[in-house]
Amino acid sequence: MIGIDVGGANLKVVDRAGAHIHYCPLWTEAPLADLLAPYAKDGENAAVVMSGELADSFSSKAEGIKFIVEAVQESFPDALFYGTDGAFHDGPVPQLAAANWLASADYLRERYPNAVLLDVGSTTADIVPLNRFDDLCGLTDLLRLQQGYLVYTGMLRTNVATLVRAVEVGGIFTPVSTEYFACSGDAHLVLGQIAPEDYTAATPDGGPVTVEAAMRRLARVVCADLEEIGEAAARGIAAQCWTAQAGMIVRAVSTCMGTSECNMIVCGGIGSPLFAGMLSGVDLNRELRGMADALPAYAVLEVAGRDGTR
Repeated sequence: MIGIDVGGANLKVVDRAGAHIHYCPLWTEAPLADLLAPYAKDGENAAVVMSGELADSFSSKAEGIKFIVEAVQESFPDALFYGTDGAFHDGPVPQLAAANWLASADYLRERYPNAVLLDVGSTTADIVPLNRFDDLCGLTDLLRLQQGYLVYTGMLRTNVATLVRAVEVGGIFTPVSTEYFACSGDAHLVLGQIAPEDYTAATPDGGPVTVEAAMRRLARVVCADLEEIGEAAARGIAAQCWTAQAGMIVRAVSTCMGTSECNMIVCGGIGSPLFAGMLSGVDLNRELRGMADALPAYAVLEVAGRDGTR
């Protein structure tokens, strides 16, 4: 059996060879079935979670769930889909919507029974108290947003205009443009917090994934060319975006730890090393042999094995 996590931007697959991440922004013609086909061999089955049903190419979550289930079933007719009820299903049901975070919690709750999971991916940050699993079952993304368990900011795809309304440039407090000129991936790349190979999303301008190109995009946020403000100012914009983003996430984690009375933090996702170091947490990349970037895909596979469904 393999583990599959179908997100709105990335398809993540865990098999015997390790974790595989494919950039696959979901729309109704997305090549999801084509990307999965090579993994269907020797009678392999799949355990699946999703969050891509929210993509705005679908008129509803139900339509998105149906599209994803049917695409997976082209290669894995007997695939099992994990839901927010903590159970596996063999067809499209409402409980499949955005259950990937719960699969991670289901797997980790016995290993880290008194920890908060912080999973910072390309798009969002999940903050999950692992000692409250029964209370977590049934939560939708709407409820998680309201309860502080979902912070809609990530390491790659976040528009920097959602992080800061103004930045200091040359000693002057400068409002930012709300155009999609630069993203969080640009800030993290410029600051050396990710490598170019980690930047697995499309750039806002379709340009290259280099530090210079990222600084040019960040300069555009204040309606300038890089030559106009200089590299130091562009790096300053990146640093201010990171400070704001880190503050959003750390505040949510702190609140969750206080209400849940957890006493440790475990970190997954592309942001795992960065936040584990900042928060003195456990870096699941080390614990799970590099699988933390595809944590829900790995977790749903392990849960299926634990529950005897494979």
